[in-house]
Amino acid sequence: MVASISARKSVAAATAYFKHMAQDEYYTGDQEAEGEWDGCGAERLALEGAVSKADFEAALNGIDPRTGEPLTQIGKAHAPGWDMTFSAPKSVSVMWALSTPADRTKIEAAHRQAVSTATRNLEDNHAFTRRGKAGAIREPVAGLTIARFHHHTSRDLDPQLHTHAFIFNTAPRRDGTWGTIVSRDLYKAQKDAGAVYRQHLGNALERQGYAVERKGTGIRLKAIPYAVERAFSKRRQAIEQAAATHGYRTPKGMELAALRTRQAKRPRERAALFKAWAQEARALGFNLDRARQTAAAGSRLSQQSNALPQTKQTNAIGPSIRQMAMLAASVLRGSSRMPGIAVKLRRSDPERQNEREL
Repeated sequence: MVASISARKSVAAATAYFKHMAQDEYYTGDQEAEGEWDGCGAERLALEGAVSKADFEAALNGIDPRTGEPLTQIGKAHAPGWDMTFSAPKSVSVMWALSTPADRTKIEAAHRQAVSTATRNLEDNHAFTRRGKAGAIREPVAGLTIARFHHHTSRDLDPQLHTHAFIFNTAPRRDGTWGTIVSRDLYKAQKDAGAVYRQHLGNALERQGYAVERKGTGIRLKAIPYAVERAFSKRRQAIEQAAATHGYRTPKGMELAALRTRQAKRPRERAALFKAWAQEARALGFNLDRARQTAAAGSRLSQQSNALPQTKQTNAIGPSIRQMAMLAASVLRGSSRMPGIAVKLRRSDPERQNEREL
């Protein structure tokens, strides 16, 4: 799933979530998460740059991290926020993993910008708060407070670019006050957020020169064969195998299969991961440079074919029809001198139409 959303139901759970975010598979020591602030709510709180644990915990508790003042009243049952995760299509993650450092930087930048565009769409169109007695008045927020955390691998150490966008359950209203968010709208916007993310990611990668295949709202890079995608999807294979073993067929069943196959994160150095991925690609007989050239050539051919004017297509067909007609006439003339031979030429309606247009 490209965009998923799940709630953090308590401040304690969300604090543990922050610690979990710091355990990106590239890290082996105690480090803060690779995160950054986003959203108009964060701007109002003067939160920018890297996400610190202190600022994260203050926002969880509905407190202005800069002034220490409460932003809104928070009860014991307060849900502190939601994790909306944006995962790059597997072909994009594989391309990133096998590319040069310069190209990896560009691909990851395209992913992060697409995530930012998707969360801005949430902020502008799908985020609402309530006010008044029993929350009877529903109104759009003036922004969201979001902490984004960037990760790069699956639990099975396959390449998997993904970003956790933690949306805090406190948002500014347009009159300057703050309130909690209507969660239902965020869940309803999940598919739309994923579609916006994929559209902008695909557009950015095309501008970088990658051949992108689109189907519905989905995208994939043509240079990465399905077999290679599959080989770098060991986590998905494990889930599917568990589902088959236990007879899981429903979405809930697939969640259970995911839990059954869930492994603890295994820290590994960045350089070792890239080396392992390159070796795996070679073992598969996959050459990225050659695959990119083939995909680019195919895309150029397709674009030229689509751009060919109808008149030129007609002219290209026309001469062959005339040649056939001249050949048939020659045969017919010769047949008058060759007893026992009769030739009958029938043309389909489209051929006759093409000839009339010459």
